[in-house]
Amino acid sequence: MPLQWGLQTNLSENGAPLAKPNYQYQKRQKELEKKKKQEEKRKRKLDSKAEAEPDATAETPVAGDETPPA
Repeated sequence: MPLQWGLQTNLSENGAPLAKPNYQYQKRQKELEKKKKQEEKRKRKLDSKAEAEPDATAETPVAGDETPPA
């Protein structure tokens, strides 16, 4: 069957049509992975910030807690 009007078909060596890459699916998967990484990074920052705050307050003595010298 001759090609008409410059139309091209993507055929494999045995004449079967080739599958076209789904760029929209690939782009969506990449975006989802990027969002996942950003969310993990945000959680790590919050966790490290939460861990640092209680340590700083526990080490500083409060003025009313000290026992007077005998």
